[in-house]
Amino acid sequence: MKERMEELEDARARAKLGGGAAKNSEQHSRGKMTARERIEALVDLDSFVEIDRYALHQTRDFGMMDKRILGDGVVTGYGKINGRQVYVFSHDFTVFGGSL
Repeated sequence: MKERMEELEDARARAKLGGGAAKNSEQHSRGKMTARERIEALVDLDSFVEIDRYALHQTRDFGMMDKRILGDGVVTGYGKINGRQVYVFSHDFTVFGGSL
């Protein structure tokens, strides 16, 4: 059980990084926030629940099976803004340029 929990924590950390630490740093160096940072700035504190955090694309063409990143370019979920429930999404430009 402990091993499975560690696997889940590892997957959660990888998903949170999107395209990786280097790509996130590149966004920051351009004065931009990451997709998850933009959502966290928008919604009420600790209210965001991400949907499909572990989604992976199913494309087999163009060598894409070697380029599988958790979350797959769009961060989606729900949270609250001023106490009202909302559904939000943000393109993650660190993953395939934010493409779907």
